[in-house]
Amino acid sequence: MADTPNRTEGGTAKPAGTAARRKAGAKPAAAGARRAAASQAGAEAGGTDLNKKALIEAVVARSGIKQKDAKPVIEAMLAVLGETIAEGRELNLPPLGKLKVNRSVEKPNARVIVCRLRQRKPGAGAGKDPLAPGGDEG
Repeated sequence: MADTPNRTEGGTAKPAGTAARRKAGAKPAAAGARRAAASQAGAEAGGTDLNKKALIEAVVARSGIKQKDAKPVIEAMLAVLGETIAEGRELNLPPLGKLKVNRSVEKPNARVIVCRLRQRKPGAGAGKDPLAPGGDEG
């Protein structure tokens, strides 16, 4: 029965699933190409999580520096940020925003840290120039 095609109530054959294609010897599409396309589409849509590898790739693409130069810098930066958050200190890193640790709970094999991140809206404060000279000086 496993080798017979799936049938609907009307007796017509349904398309074979992934398992049937693999059984028949059909190769799935290149996994790397699918992952790259999904990563690119997700990054553009903001739909997927950003992991360290994707962060390094994005920084390399945006800055134009070589990956071998960017990777140790990004890893050091992530270590400093992780240590700072673990200490309960606030971060103020525009344009990322201002991060404040609300509470921290020690678990048997992890520390759970609850944070609040406040970001400016795009264009907010654009009219203010803190270094602009005042009009009534003199």
